[in-house]
Amino acid sequence: MNRTTFSIPGISCGHCVRTIERELASLAGVRRTEGDPGGKTVTVVWEPPADEEAIRARLREIGYPPA
Repeated sequence: MNRTTFSIPGISCGHCVRTIERELASLAGVRRTEGDPGGKTVTVVWEPPADEEAIRARLREIGYPPA
């Protein structure tokens, strides 16, 4: 499994993190998402068919583009 941490400047609260977690959970291959509103980061544990570009694309799609 792969583990990637994304810096997401648009995170401002726990609600943002829950939205991101819910949306990424719908991607095939995403196993776990952990957000840190204080650090403005999201760590995603994933395996194929998910890939880093698909995760970045979903984050942009939902209004939380990674830095």
